[in-house]
Amino acid sequence: MNTLWDRTRQLASQEILGTALRLFTEQGYDETSIAQIAREAGVSQRTLFRYFGSKEELFGGDQNRFGRVLADAIGDQPAEADAWAVLRAGVAAVLALHESREQALERFRLLHKTASLRAGWLEKRLRFQEDLLPLVEARMATGTGSAEARAVLATTFACLDAASMTWVDNDGKGDLMDLYDRCLAAVRG
Repeated sequence: MNTLWDRTRQLASQEILGTALRLFTEQGYDETSIAQIAREAGVSQRTLFRYFGSKEELFGGDQNRFGRVLADAIGDQPAEADAWAVLRAGVAAVLALHESREQALERFRLLHKTASLRAGWLEKRLRFQEDLLPLVEARMATGTGSAEARAVLATTFACLDAASMTWVDNDGKGDLMDLYDRCLAAVRG
């Protein structure tokens, strides 16, 4: 049961996040300071840091949660599902973390046009791929090695990148998962 305190905390968190995303969009991620976000959200910097551990977390949310949702979605798939199917389910679960289509579009737009965010995303992506490696290896044919499982993981993330870039270029028109599926089909031939 959500208490009043829990709901108040959630609303404050959403307000801070909304303010940060608006400022990042209006003036750029690198040009926006934590102090400015706190001031515009009507909280102290100390309070902001109670909700969000870093500026990057304000942009992308809790990356540990992202990794857990991804791993849980993969682990929850039926035993007979292959690596491609479980990774697709993981991608869909992670995309569902966005509060709205507009928020997803703004985040992807910022990600693809901000070098520092892209670099951080690449680092996280490589870590996620290593963390997911045993789960993917378990879904692949017996005798398949780590190299093949790594290739499947890298392809999955590359297709997500290609789909999200195309989605941003098309100003959010269409369905992101449909674009992902098209990208994956192109690669798998």
